[in-house]
Amino acid sequence: MSKSISKDIIRGNTEMIILSILNQGDSYGYQVSKTVHSLSDGQYDLNEATLYTVFRRLEKNQAIESYWGDETKGSRRKYYKITDEGRQQLDANLIEWEYSKKIIDMIIKGRI
Repeated sequence: MSKSISKDIIRGNTEMIILSILNQGDSYGYQVSKTVHSLSDGQYDLNEATLYTVFRRLEKNQAIESYWGDETKGSRRKYYKITDEGRQQLDANLIEWEYSKKIIDMIIKGRI
């Protein structure tokens, strides 16, 4: 039986995941989706509707900016890049993530 991570566990962290990927370099939607699949060792797929909803929300909140690529072959791609505001959000999210992992670990392992 193949295991995969619950979408409920990932859902609250999708923005952080996307910001983290964009923090490594500008990218477009399909490539971000492929990166998530690859980095999760095939255990998680970010569907297109969710991906573009998060892109719109991050852009509205000025955490990312978009621009059109200048591909000479095929259709033009819309690229996304993280902003300084997005890096600050990512840093805050990562601190919160580490703290949350610690607290949840304490709770489920019964440590006081």
